[in-house]
Amino acid sequence: MSIGLRRFTLIACAVALGAQTPPVHIPQSAAQPAAPSVRPSAQQPQPAGLETDWEIGAALQEIGAHATRLLPALNQIDARSWVDQGASETYAEQLQSAKDQTQSLADGAKALAKNPERLPVALELYFRMQGIDAMLASVEEGMRKYQNPASAQALASLQAEAGANRDRLQRYIVNLAAEREQELRVMDQEAQRCRGTLTAPASKSGKKKQ
Repeated sequence: MSIGLRRFTLIACAVALGAQTPPVHIPQSAAQPAAPSVRPSAQQPQPAGLETDWEIGAALQEIGAHATRLLPALNQIDARSWVDQGASETYAEQLQSAKDQTQSLADGAKALAKNPERLPVALELYFRMQGIDAMLASVEEGMRKYQNPASAQALASLQAEAGANRDRLQRYIVNLAAEREQELRVMDQEAQRCRGTLTAPASKSGKKKQ
């Protein structure tokens, strides 16, 4: 069932129950506390293991800042000169792709920091980071062969600085996905309960009295 259909079912259930069920007076001592909403409010604690928007937002800002620092280092690499030495054109293509993806990473991380609960965007950002790592590993190999091993090591060290925040983003995505799954499970249970209420016989007690 889609999220939209679940929400529609819950709304329909609430309207139907409000129209069919007479108000019942409950003594204050017997009153039960209202059930918590599915999504935690700003005043409620975050689920265990899930960082707050502010916490993960800071990490995303650091990811964006690191990508911004990485770009000048990539711009200094002249992979075309490697081709003149007999290297494959693939190195130049990977370097250009790494530059483009790093710029997108810088922009995307800063944008996501403003609303980090966008799970698809967070996943895209994480996979982009992995892709950059793979491309730069190849570029560093070319630097060792055709340029300077020390420069290759310096680039590797600079890229490694993002490792902690990348792992932190991965954990956040896993925890956020688990929270979303729990929300959908609760919504599905409520939708099923409401459907059962709406489709139940109007009155079974009347038949028993007859």
